[in-house]
Amino acid sequence: MFDIPVESVPTPHGLLITAENANPGNGLLLYVHGGGFEHRNPPLMNRAGYLFSKATGRPTLVVHYRLAPAHPYPAPVDDVLDAYRSLTAGTGDSDVRVIAESSGAALALTAAQRLRDAGEKLPAGILTWSAVTDLTISGPSVDDSPDDPVSRELLTHLIGQYLGGTRAEEASPLHQDLTGLPPLSMVVGGAEALKDDTLRLAAKVEDAEVDVYEGLAHVFQTAIFEDGNPLGGHLLDRIAKWGRTPKSATPSGVDQ
Repeated sequence: MFDIPVESVPTPHGLLITAENANPGNGLLLYVHGGGFEHRNPPLMNRAGYLFSKATGRPTLVVHYRLAPAHPYPAPVDDVLDAYRSLTAGTGDSDVRVIAESSGAALALTAAQRLRDAGEKLPAGILTWSAVTDLTISGPSVDDSPDDPVSRELLTHLIGQYLGGTRAEEASPLHQDLTGLPPLSMVVGGAEALKDDTLRLAAKVEDAEVDVYEGLAHVFQTAIFEDGNPLGGHLLDRIAKWGRTPKSATPSGVDQ
């Protein structure tokens, strides 16, 4: 189910996957996986990277950042930054975009904030799925999503491992300066414990786009791995439109 029909190329920062129709001339994509800051599933990640590359026409770097608890904040963010810089180095005006899911979105958004603060080149766009943005776990949806596999107890454990003693506010994209970020497009399920992590951050970012998939819980995006699944097809169409929109334009969503 997770096999890919192309060779993946190891890099110091992960694996570079180039689908049959992908070309660096279309730009590059950085994929920051989820997994609660402490888990990695390479076959699944590689399949996702291949599907993202095929949808967008962009070679995709699947980042292998260091994992908590052995490597707490800011080590994973540092690795995402290094991976992003490896794509932008020597590419001139190349269009590099970032797609990040769940805990990976916290890393990607924090990395973007650090790039902005340092005056470095920003991604041309960021797309998040089911983003973790508030490490204080203060969103009402955390305690109002009984059908979601993500619970306060689980978040407390995973985030505690990631923070490693750092104050939650300091490592939370939601509680940092949200001005001057790249165009942001956010996707979340309406039945997710993390729904408010997306909605509250998007409300603070000018022109951020939000698609809420009502009634769907965390990891609903795994539908992309099922051939013929209408939801999976729709999600990949949405990524294709986002990834193929000229960088001078704000990405727009696909009607649901």
